[in-house]
Amino acid sequence: MSRDLSDLYQSLAADADEGGLAVPESVRRYADRRARVRAAGGVLAVALLVGGVVAGVQVGLPGQRNGLAPPATTPTPAVTGPTPAPSPTPSRPATSPTGAPSTPSTTATSAPPRTPTSIPDRAFFAPPAAYLKGEPTFTDGDPVPDLCGADLTDQVVQRRIRLILYNLKPNQPEDWTPYGSYYHTITIHRAGTAKDWMADLRRAVRDCPSQEIAPGLVSRQRLLDGGGYGEEAVLFEMRSPARTDSGEPASGERVQLVRAIRVGDVVTVLWERGWESSGSTDRDQFDDYSRRAGRAVEAWLG
Repeated sequence: MSRDLSDLYQSLAADADEGGLAVPESVRRYADRRARVRAAGGVLAVALLVGGVVAGVQVGLPGQRNGLAPPATTPTPAVTGPTPAPSPTPSRPATSPTGAPSTPSTTATSAPPRTPTSIPDRAFFAPPAAYLKGEPTFTDGDPVPDLCGADLTDQVVQRRIRLILYNLKPNQPEDWTPYGSYYHTITIHRAGTAKDWMADLRRAVRDCPSQEIAPGLVSRQRLLDGGGYGEEAVLFEMRSPARTDSGEPASGERVQLVRAIRVGDVVTVLWERGWESSGSTDRDQFDDYSRRAGRAVEAWLG
């Protein structure tokens, strides 16, 4: 063995005798501590790496300066076509001086029709000339027959009555006796009262189911379906025993019809009065004249 190697061994032995070798438990604790330190160092390195990435993202996205960016969402596909108009923002209701919400005012779409003050000739219908017995003439009288004394003259602004004499067949000779006659009445009622007059007429007919219209001659009144005329219509019949022109009893019954048609504050009435004491109302002609009368008033007011 060389001298240098021998000196080295002696020096090593001297150092061991002075400090002593570590026991196995100490060596194991030392190894565990080094492992924990290495693990902590690895976690710290990962944290530093993540922090750097986040900082880089924040620098790249200046609009997101506080906290992490929200998770990405699935992009919505673009839709082509017109962009819908934004919904109007509801306005707050106006308040009254007391603080309570005030009721919004409504604007009428159209003004109500003005109540007329006079009745022109054109407000009356024109019967077919071939059935007329002379020209219609204006007269005085009542718009409807007496109904047990009922008062039906209230709230009238103006009234005109036209008398129509007619033949049931066209183009009759001049000396031919008329088949019957009509009272065609047009009445302007005060604003809002024409409905009341129609209701009063219905009530008067119901309250007068029968009455004596001549000595020994009784008439029976009955409401019928008014039909689709104007804004509303009242139709009733007066039924009595038939008589001859001389007033003698005859077989069967005589039926007279009366129809009132309301258009706004105007009421037009057709009262078929017959001729003398004979003849009943022809229903087809009566309905035709009722349509003509209603349309004439509508054209006048329109």
